[in-house]
Amino acid sequence: MAENLMKLEIITPERIFYQGDVSMVELTTTEGEVGIYPKHIPMTMIIAPGILTVTESDGTKKQAALMKGFLEITQDSMNILAEVIEWPEEIDADRVRQSKERAQKRLNEKQEQVDLVRAEMAMRRALVREKLIE
Repeated sequence: MAENLMKLEIITPERIFYQGDVSMVELTTTEGEVGIYPKHIPMTMIIAPGILTVTESDGTKKQAALMKGFLEITQDSMNILAEVIEWPEEIDADRVRQSKERAQKRLNEKQEQVDLVRAEMAMRRALVREKLIE
């Protein structure tokens, strides 16, 4: 493998979402947005909802909606165990709109029985999906 590349593997409970050699990966973690290059220091991170951008060996950029999971970085590879990740063409725009409206309604009501943290996370996921398919 070339020195400026690393192996990336993204696995979900249902499938191998992505495998390949990449030059950079950008994603959102609980610590904020990060960009990972080859030869990064080994570490693990918790993924937060956001857009994953993969820069492939030929410079092509691919984006996906990555909602949650774990990231493991070694000197020459990255492994993402994703609970939910979708390519733009897999996202249903009507479902995103409905999810956003439902979350907004819950956030506006501010009733005791409404779990605000859960409603905020639903809104964040809807906004990530919406941004990706715009």
